[in-house]
Amino acid sequence: MHRTARRGLAIASTIALLVTAAGCSGDDGPTSGGGSVPGVTDTEIVVGTHMPLTGPASAGYSKIAPATKAYFDYVNANGGVHGRKITYKVMDDGYNPANTQQVVRQLVLQDKVFAVLNGLGTPTHTGVLDFLKTNRVPDLFVASGSRSWDQPDKYPGTFGFNPDYTVEGKILANYAKANLAGKKVCFLGQDDDFGRDSLAGVEKVLGAGAVAVKQTYVTSNTNVAPQIGAFKAAGCQVVMLATVPGFTALSVGTAARLSFKPQWLVSNVGADHPTLAKQLGAAAPLLEGMVGTNYLPMQNDTANPWIQLFTKINKTHNGDAPFDGNTVYGMSVGYLFVQVLLAAGKDVTREKVLDAVQKGGFQGPGLAPLRFSADDHSGYGGQRLSRVSGGVQSYFGPTYETDEGDGPVTEYTAAPVAPPANGVPTVS
Repeated sequence: MHRTARRGLAIASTIALLVTAAGCSGDDGPTSGGGSVPGVTDTEIVVGTHMPLTGPASAGYSKIAPATKAYFDYVNANGGVHGRKITYKVMDDGYNPANTQQVVRQLVLQDKVFAVLNGLGTPTHTGVLDFLKTNRVPDLFVASGSRSWDQPDKYPGTFGFNPDYTVEGKILANYAKANLAGKKVCFLGQDDDFGRDSLAGVEKVLGAGAVAVKQTYVTSNTNVAPQIGAFKAAGCQVVMLATVPGFTALSVGTAARLSFKPQWLVSNVGADHPTLAKQLGAAAPLLEGMVGTNYLPMQNDTANPWIQLFTKINKTHNGDAPFDGNTVYGMSVGYLFVQVLLAAGKDVTREKVLDAVQKGGFQGPGLAPLRFSADDHSGYGGQRLSRVSGGVQSYFGPTYETDEGDGPVTEYTAAPVAPPANGVPTVS
């Protein structure tokens, strides 16, 4: 068994124990001389991704790419995009950066994909940025909120999707400042840009000295008792988590074992209630009161037209898999990519796709604005707060937006758009 797969099993086992105890210029697309576009034929466009189908981040995240593929299969069944069907090659990297480099090289050099779409993970994707740039491969909608993806001058072919972690940290901290004033705030973050960027956002709102205890974790070590013990010893009343789902569940379960009951404020990437409840099993009630963030329709909002559409697609093209926030995320990414392909035109090239993304103006399931432009590759620019109450995760309050700098956290008031009647976008 691969060591990252073992690590994923270790997370599940530990929780069970806790419960019981590419540059735009020089595109290699069609030219007046003939040429061909990698991954594109008259009938097909091939894109690829790296995903943690196994390993320490597989809980929940392994469901994203199948949901994206299901949306593509739905579009393909409805005629495709400009007559082409989308083929999505999904490679398992186990959330291991060394594996990521290997599988992305295979996608680009052997499979000749047109683009890499929604590669997941801050530590994993960081290691392939330069390779994708050198090979002029569009690097679209990275599944991570690291600010590294928003570097148009250095990485003109890379675009984010998630709100960046500093934006998110500011929004969570804004809630703490308004609703939990005077309480001792502590922070646990992943030991990479995920945790660092999130903490930077928290401190922009609360102040550099306002976080009483700061701890980190690495995904190779599923024992977070030292970190949670430090929070308890310090009398922390609010714990902010920049954690992937497995480590959110580990933190909550470990705290219960130590009879430590803080208010949890959790990053959107680790706050999906169905995923956490599955991890915790009989201890799922420990999630009661957890405050999180999100920027897509809530998975249990059956009155939402996007949820109705995605639920239908999940049944017909994804084997009616358990439906959660990861499903919504995966299909939302697929919808945006189809919008971009349509905007790029029938004679698609890598350069035209990048130009289409930078032109911006895309609207879809998101509650917050998509901020793509020539100067901003960051993706969604805001979030809404959620709370678990009575075993149900629901939104409360307005959607907020902010920047990664010192700008204020403000309400975003634009109404979400409805999906097209048949669920397939058209050229605007």
